[in-house]
Amino acid sequence: MDTPLARLHPACTPPADSFADALMTGLRKSPKQISAKYFYDAPGSQLFDEICDLPEYYQTRTETALLRRHAPEIAALMGDGAEIVEFGAGSLRKIRILLDQGMAHTYVPLDISGEYLQDVVQTLAADYPALEVRPVVADFTLPMDIPGQARRAGFFPGSTIGNFRPEAAAALLRRMRAVLNGGGLLIGVDLVKDPTRLHDAYNDAAGVTARFNKNLLVRANRELGADFDIDAFAHYAPYNVPMQRIEMYLVSLKRQIVTLWGEQFEFAQGEALYTEDSHKYTIENFREMAVSAGFSPRAVWTDEERLFSVHWLESR
Repeated sequence: MDTPLARLHPACTPPADSFADALMTGLRKSPKQISAKYFYDAPGSQLFDEICDLPEYYQTRTETALLRRHAPEIAALMGDGAEIVEFGAGSLRKIRILLDQGMAHTYVPLDISGEYLQDVVQTLAADYPALEVRPVVADFTLPMDIPGQARRAGFFPGSTIGNFRPEAAAALLRRMRAVLNGGGLLIGVDLVKDPTRLHDAYNDAAGVTARFNKNLLVRANRELGADFDIDAFAHYAPYNVPMQRIEMYLVSLKRQIVTLWGEQFEFAQGEALYTEDSHKYTIENFREMAVSAGFSPRAVWTDEERLFSVHWLESR
């Protein structure tokens, strides 16, 4: 039987840059907080795939339709013999739309999970035998080193850029630009819209997003030996109109004490753990951010309702 880490290592320091380290650091802050990147263990990734298929969650189907509709134009901008770098390799559904255009010579999936990348290599080797796949295990939120000097086309779909505060988002764009070797970036960006539409997308009727949010606590209990009472937390995801962002929280329904690695953390009734930002942009203010990060905005595509946008940015 596995022994929880909290019992193995009472009152000691968890490894630096680990999930345990990040969670303990976040629980010591006021307000309590944790990076959204820790949502994506295997169960969390599966729940997110379910979210993408929900009727309320317009982002995935809208972006996918835009990629399919404009794939030939996108391929022409990337150019023949393209080396495509996907920052945070996803389910492969979107990258396949680009690979099916036949212009890519090399695909570089970049992800923090080496095990997941091994599956990517095996899957794509069977489906695209002429494609060179060079996986890179890295965290795109940190400085990246991708071997080689080829001009690259970056791919960052899903409006993940919205999970970063504007200043951090601009810094991320600069880091991406630095590894593209003068190439361009194809990026998905969710747009400002009716707040009701946004609220529904993050508070679905089936409660899948709530389970996705709470899975962070389930993961902490399973992996770190924490003792979060899952049922004593509620999913809360309002839209902050002045800040133009969804804010996602886990709100304590009672006064409680949580133990993690031998340290106790008190939650007051109504106190929240801040788990995610999802910033929304107008096309104009995102393009301004891209310019500040050293890109020249070129093509932009959006749907008829202007729910979502896909941008092609070129390095300056």
